Amino acid sequence: MKQVNRIAAFAVVAFATTALAQAPATPTPTPAPPRLVGSIAGRPDWPKANPEDVKSPEAILAAVYSAISGAKGQPRDWDRMRSLFIPDARLIPATASADGAHADATILTIDGYIARSNGRMTTAGFFEHSIHNETEQFGNIVQVWSTYESRHNADDPNPFARGINSFQLLKDGDRYWVVNIFWDSESPTKPIPAKYLP
Repeated sequence: MKQVNRIAAFAVVAFATTALAQAPATPTPTPAPPRLVGSIAGRPDWPKANPEDVKSPEAILAAVYSAISGAKGQPRDWDRMRSLFIPDARLIPATASADGAHADATILTIDGYIARSNGRMTTAGFFEHSIHNETEQFGNIVQVWSTYESRHNADDPNPFARGINSFQLLKDGDRYWVVNIFWDSESPTKPIPAKYLP
């Protein structure tokens, strides 16, 4: 009987040991990810804006159009342009395939936009301004649907291009920042609807 009891006790211990060995280990807690750093906070060296340029949605749109506009051979103040945008802003023209069958979008950083546009703007002259804006705002996000006209000279009677710029803005206390501009140009098959015109 004692022999049977010893065998039974051994079996219980063996079972318990096996069960413990097979039990899943307590998972190590995953550390919380580091706090994300915002685009503005991450670039304290970013050019500082003139407060008058960024005091309202209307002011910052006018400043963007002013910064890119100028006569033939006139250098642009690209640091002024940068100061209007968050450092990670994107400028996005809607594009089309060579055969026109597909739409696409080209994603540009602010410096990519400057590199792409500077030579063309200063060689031929370029003036752009809005003729109609529609603004919506909630909290710190602002959307402005801005119909634009482009000219080579400020006094040209007719624009060589028109279209719509979709501005996404961030309200930051008493100033605004451009987060993105997404735009498309008017064409004979894609006229600007009357409701977006003056």
